[in-house]
This record gives sequence, C-alpha cells and structure tokens, in this order.
Amino acid sequence: MKDFIKTKSFWIVGGDGWAYDIGFGGLAHVLASQENVNILVLDTEVYSNTGGQMSKSSRMGSVAKFAASGKKTHKKDLARIAMSYPHVYVATISLGANMNQAIKALVEAKNHNGPSIVIAYAPCTTHGIRSGMGSVQAEMKKAVESGYWYLYRYDPRKEVPMQLDSKEPNIELEEFLDGENRYSVLKKTFPENAKELFAIAKTDSRNKYEKYKKMTE
Repeated sequence: MKDFIKTKSFWIVGGDGWAYDIGFGGLAHVLASQENVNILVLDTEVYSNTGGQMSKSSRMGSVAKFAASGKKTHKKDLARIAMSYPHVYVATISLGANMNQAIKALVEAKNHNGPSIVIAYAPCTTHGIRSGMGSVQAEMKKAVESGYWYLYRYDPRKEVPMQLDSKEPNIELEEFLDGENRYSVLKKTFPENAKELFAIAKTDSRNKYEKYKKMTE
C-alpha cells in the first residue's frame, strides 16, 4: 500500500549562527549525503539570540559586538559552497521582496530528490532598522533592489542550473545601508572605515550580480 501513502517532507530549520559557524560541520555532512533532506536557513547575519555578536554570516562594514569598527572580512558564501556539490538544490529568498519566488524555491527544494538548502534573508532587531521593525517587509525589498541581497535558484538537474530572480539593482547600495544602524553608526564613529568598507561592499555587490548573470547563460 506504500504507493498510496503521501511522501513525507523533512526539513531542518536553523539560524545563521548554526549554519555558518557552530553547526557548519553537520550541515556540510548533510549536503554531502544523498539523503532527501531540506534545509532552511534563517539568515540574520549576526548572532541574534546570544547578544548580537559578529558571525561568519555578518557583512563587511557591519557593526556588531567584536566588530565595533566595522567587520573587515567578507561574509561566508554558504550558497556557493553548497553549489560545489553536483546534487544539491540551492536557493536564496527574501519574503518581503518576492513572495512568489520564495514559495517557488521552497516547493522546488521539497520536490528535489536529494539535499536542498534555502537561505532566507531575515531582518531582526539587532539590525537597527531606522524605520522600525514594522517596516521589515519593505526593508527586505529594499535589500534586494539595492543589490545587498540577490534572489536566485540553482537546480543541478537542469541544463542551465542557475535562475537569477533578481533584477539589476535600481537603488544605490548605500541608501539601504544608511537605513540600518548596524551600518549608519560606522559613519559617525569610524568615518574613514565606513568610506573604505562601503566602497568595497559596493564593488563586491556589482561583481556578484555580473557573476550570477553569467551563470545563467
């Protein structure tokens, strides 16, 4: 009677502190397996539940505990690491930016026969959104429109695996950064650091878009 029983969908849900840092070894083990398991990472880019410390998910230029003068290194690219396995489905989503893309990615991940990982942009109070947490959906959209966070789906089963769901950025990256205290405070406390790190971040964002776009060809 097994043909009449609905297939169960298994999901592992965790934050970026677990996925990028303390639990990365276990996550990598799951990705390397052939098990039909789905992973959803809620990426706040900081250790939200232990006081707001810097993590490997934190962005260059962001201010956090242990990075008062702005983080000097790049964010770990967990999605690209996952893509190095030829059997893993990978997607990045931002619910406030594109709900349909987020739903599509989750459904595709579920239907993928093998490991899948979906990384969701997840704003939190430690970001210090200047317009308030009531505007989180708008902030998520702004993150995508500025090129701070890109939306894409990578399905290794397809002839062209990469599907870039983000359009070319249509607002300046710094406009997004100025809207959050984790970045804007750096301009006041360490203006020279802010100028240097934000310039690198802007170049890095542009290079990422070009790289992802080329992967779709």
